[in-house]
Formats: sequence, C-alpha cells, structure tokens
Amino acid sequence: MNMNAARTRFRILFVCMGNICRSPIAEGVTRGMAQRAGLASRIEVASAGTHGHYHKGEPPDPRARRVAAKGGYDLSGIRARPVVEADFAYYDRVLAMDESNLSALESICPDDSQARLGLFLAYAPELGVYEVPDPYYGAESGFTRVLTLCERAASGLLAAVERGEL
Repeated sequence: MNMNAARTRFRILFVCMGNICRSPIAEGVTRGMAQRAGLASRIEVASAGTHGHYHKGEPPDPRARRVAAKGGYDLSGIRARPVVEADFAYYDRVLAMDESNLSALESICPDDSQARLGLFLAYAPELGVYEVPDPYYGAESGFTRVLTLCERAASGLLAAVERGEL
C-alpha cells in the first residue's frame, strides 16, 4: 500500500527563481483547478523562489497576473518569498519549475527532510517537456505558454491527489 494513500491533505510548494513568474502561476492554476474539481480540501499549495529574497513581498509580475486572470485564475494574494529550511519539513512535495532550481533545492534540502523534490512537469509526461521556461525577459506570450504548461501539469498532479499517490 502507498504510504500516502491514507493521506487526506497534501501540501505542495512550487519553486522557481524569483517567485514572481512561474511558481505563482503554478500555485494559482493548481489552487483554481483544485477548487473547480472539488479537491480544495485535499490540497494546500504555495510558492517560493530559490532567489526569492530579490523580490520578497512583491506581487507576481503584471504579465503573470494578466495571463492568469484571462485564464480565470487569481494571483492577487500571492507575494514573493524565498524558500526557507522549514519548507522542507512542512511540504510533502517541493516542485521546481526547471532543473536549475531543482538542483538549488537539492543543495539546501536538509538530509533528514521527508519532502519529495521533483519537477512540476513530471506530472505531464505526455508533453515530452520537463522544464517550465522562464518567461521573464520575453513577451507576454511566454507567460501564456507557462500558463498552458502549468494547467497540464496541475491536471496530472490533481489526478495523483485524487488517487492519494503524491
């Protein structure tokens, strides 16, 4: 039997570099999709950045907020923050947006942590893409691509929540 099968609530932290583009979109999309699917009581989501201290306390990038709003997701309550050691004790899954941030997480994760680290897009293997590209230096269309990727991964993640397989 899966050790988590009896779990009724999963805690997930999404992580990118600055916590103003990709991880807030992942948080907002997953929260919104969980609410629509009736799974909000089974999942708690948040986001942080491996370099989140650069933007600490700031809302997500305006382009992220616009694209999310067009998709029906609310990012208004999200504020950038850095990943802290306590996150590895609190969250069940810490999901990075790319290999660089996953590597950064692995380097700061305490040895005794029970949190499982991984890539968010691992929940959408059919895409054949494992990294959410950083849209910060590009056009708003890059944020739209991030939203689409996050919706696909969130769908797979929520299916795993339903099955109790996180």
